[in-house]
Amino acid sequence: MVNQLLFFEPGNLGGIVFLIIGILVGPPLILAIIGLILFRSQNRKAGKVFFILAGVYLIVGLGICGVLLSGF
Repeated sequence: MVNQLLFFEPGNLGGIVFLIIGILVGPPLILAIIGLILFRSQNRKAGKVFFILAGVYLIVGLGICGVLLSGF
């Protein structure tokens, strides 16, 4: 019975912080790069939309992931 319970105990969870930071920063960075590419081409309006999406995602990600990282 004890051997089965050891299967559920977490080990080293140091990598989960990097995973949360990657989820926090990764997609807004990709959206901002796409927005920059579109803004420099003829699609300025689409580039602005991608910049706005990147900003909104970053604000929401900072709120959700920030709360997870702070320990609440």
